[in-house]
Amino acid sequence: MAAEFKELPANAPTGEKVANWFENRFPSAFAGYKQHLSEYYAPKNFNFWYFFGSLALLVLVIQIVTGIFLVMNYKPDANLAFASVEYIMRDVPWGWLIRYMHSTGASAFFVVVYLHMYRGLIYGSYRKPRELVWVFGCAIFLALMAEAFMGYLLPWGQMSFWGAQVIVNLFAAVPFIGPDLALLIRGDFVVGDATLNRFFSFHVIAVPLILLGLVVAHILALHDVGSNNPDGIEIKGPNAPKDAQGHPLDGIPFHPYYSVHDLLGVGVFLMAFSAIIFFAPEFGGYFLEYNNFIPADPFKTPLHIAPVWYFTPFYSMLRAITTQMIYVLIAVAIIGALLGVAKAKVGAIGKIAILGATAVVIVLLLSIDAKFWGVVAMGGAVVIMFFLPWLDYSPVKSIRYRPNWHKLVYAVFVINFLILGYLGVQPPSPVGERVSQVGTLLYFGFFLLMPWWSRLGTPKPVPSRVTFKPH
Repeated sequence: MAAEFKELPANAPTGEKVANWFENRFPSAFAGYKQHLSEYYAPKNFNFWYFFGSLALLVLVIQIVTGIFLVMNYKPDANLAFASVEYIMRDVPWGWLIRYMHSTGASAFFVVVYLHMYRGLIYGSYRKPRELVWVFGCAIFLALMAEAFMGYLLPWGQMSFWGAQVIVNLFAAVPFIGPDLALLIRGDFVVGDATLNRFFSFHVIAVPLILLGLVVAHILALHDVGSNNPDGIEIKGPNAPKDAQGHPLDGIPFHPYYSVHDLLGVGVFLMAFSAIIFFAPEFGGYFLEYNNFIPADPFKTPLHIAPVWYFTPFYSMLRAITTQMIYVLIAVAIIGALLGVAKAKVGAIGKIAILGATAVVIVLLLSIDAKFWGVVAMGGAVVIMFFLPWLDYSPVKSIRYRPNWHKLVYAVFVINFLILGYLGVQPPSPVGERVSQVGTLLYFGFFLLMPWWSRLGTPKPVPSRVTFKPH
């Protein structure tokens, strides 16, 4: 059944008539605009931490647009790829700018996503009813890592080639199917033209489609349950104060208030983004390694192979798992099992199950090569974030109202993550290995022990309404 057309008076303004013409013929678009912008009420106490969600969307658009122009001149061929990138940089009008926007945009994407995730961490944005929003966000992060890794190979420089060689060969450590899995990913027995073509197709078509779908799902899920705020107070619940029209008193329409508010963050971001592009596009070798300006040579291995900075915390965890570390993990498993048996409120069968599972884990740790467990640690460091909504047992959401020592726990977590990132770009050393092993235990301990430490201490009183000071 067709919807009824809305008629306007003959003397209505021309702009209103044009808008009405479109609304009569495309009502779902206008309904979506109202639902997600003009009539979507967000908490009125957002602070600067809430810039990074919109900035992530901005960088995604930058990456897509610049990627389209780069593909026009790039050749996904092992013999031509590096030369085509040089052609873009030297001969294509404004090609150097587009390439640097894309390479800097990759690092900028991870900067804003890491900060966006940290904001969700400190304010409890993953707690009920936003568990699915967090899960979609973690899936976006995982897809982003895959997209960045595949794009890293495309310039076909020394670090691209050898970095891909190292990472792809890690899959060979998977028991039974490892060699076949590595062969499937490479498309050949060595990283070569087949690998480049596979990664190009995934980087340009497959992963971006998945990424866009996840971004849409993330935003829709967020707008269905409503945004969190620095106080962790629900503004749209059944007991939340509302006006005569049913709108939350502690909320304001996203458009025009926050759409204009976010322009401040966009302006500051674009100034920093432009400064890096024009004055330090390599950023001291962290955004673009100097070895990647040398054509890929399968017969000349760089002295030190390391991934780009945004992968280095996880790369440190990969390198931290050695044979000695396996014995530490066995000791941790035994201690955990003993505590579980002593503290868990389960019967004899449950305690036997805990001890049996621990025995199986110990056998697996001893029987499978440490290289495989390094891959497990690297992947598990990302996967464990998916379970964060079910690991946090604190009675309050926001860090504002948790015990003060919780801030110290989060500070240690962040500093430890930064140290792991720094060690990941450094050549292996005995001291760095020990520090990364301790850092790996701290990283996983933060999550695995969260059901225990998140309940400790007395939280501060949570106000009934959001705290907001107009300015």
